[in-house]
Amino acid sequence: MSYVNNIRMFIRVYELSSMSAAARDQRTSPAVASARISDLEKHLGIRLFHRTTRSLQPTENGRIFYDGARRILEAIEEAEAAVMDVTQNPRGTIFVAAPLGIGRRLIAPHVPGFKDQYPQIDVRLRLSDRVIDVVAEGIDVAFHLGLLEDSTLKVKLIADCPRVLCAAPDYVARRGMPADGAALISDRHDCLNLRFPGAKEFQWTLKTPEGPRRFEITGPFESDDGDVLTGWALAGRGIVLKPIFDVADHLREGRLVPVANQTPPLPTQLSSLTQHRRLKDPKVRLFTDYMAARIKEELRRAASGPQPDPQPNPEPGPVTGPATGPEPGQQPAPQTASSG
Repeated sequence: MSYVNNIRMFIRVYELSSMSAAARDQRTSPAVASARISDLEKHLGIRLFHRTTRSLQPTENGRIFYDGARRILEAIEEAEAAVMDVTQNPRGTIFVAAPLGIGRRLIAPHVPGFKDQYPQIDVRLRLSDRVIDVVAEGIDVAFHLGLLEDSTLKVKLIADCPRVLCAAPDYVARRGMPADGAALISDRHDCLNLRFPGAKEFQWTLKTPEGPRRFEITGPFESDDGDVLTGWALAGRGIVLKPIFDVADHLREGRLVPVANQTPPLPTQLSSLTQHRRLKDPKVRLFTDYMAARIKEELRRAASGPQPDPQPNPEPGPVTGPATGPEPGQQPAPQTASSG
């Protein structure tokens, strides 16, 4: 297995362009990672990387070897999966990525239960609101909140996620209760924006009697972390657009209240994304199915709390063209480069 481990380490060093990052990924030390690469280079009689104190780049031989090494590792993983007793003895490690809010509230709480049911499967959970390159980072399952127009990954819709515009009661007492999207604009309400690199406009898509419309809102605060926005809303600093599951407890206990009820936001979607070749791995399927069932139950429970009561005939508000960047309240799509 030492040669296979050397190949696995080479693949992660190549994909992450960092010896220390690959070592962390494989739960070992940089010294061990470097030794494994050196052993592999000695065995092959070639240099796989150009190494300096500041950079690490694959050689031409390294680039050639990567394609074959990747196929070798995939063949080993598929062979192991083919002979594994899926129902009695699934084993191995799953690398999972999710946005911060989804991961903290919908994924992480159920990981221990999954481990109890499948004790020989280890879960490595990576939480971040940054854009994830599923293929390059070796992710088995990525969870995504938002609409996906195109993807080279296998996309499985888990559930539609209702969303709500909400604010703290003291904000409403101070600034007034906006009836609809038009009031957000005309009364210059402080709207708390989820903004990612590359986004050029602030727009919220809301339901109106004429159909969905995009309202160009403004506000003094923005962040790329949805929990930061929730904290600002709880502190009475403005109005936030959130999936209901993310603020269900705050709504239920009155720390936040729905606003602009005549023009509620459109729901979004929660999906899982998997590389097509990973679908043959039983532990990936087991994890995805396990989490999907529990996420649906969490969303059902969250949706049973207080809901905004849309009313007919809102005044139409300012409308803009199509939004650029992700819709506020959802994460940018993971990169979907083909695995070849």
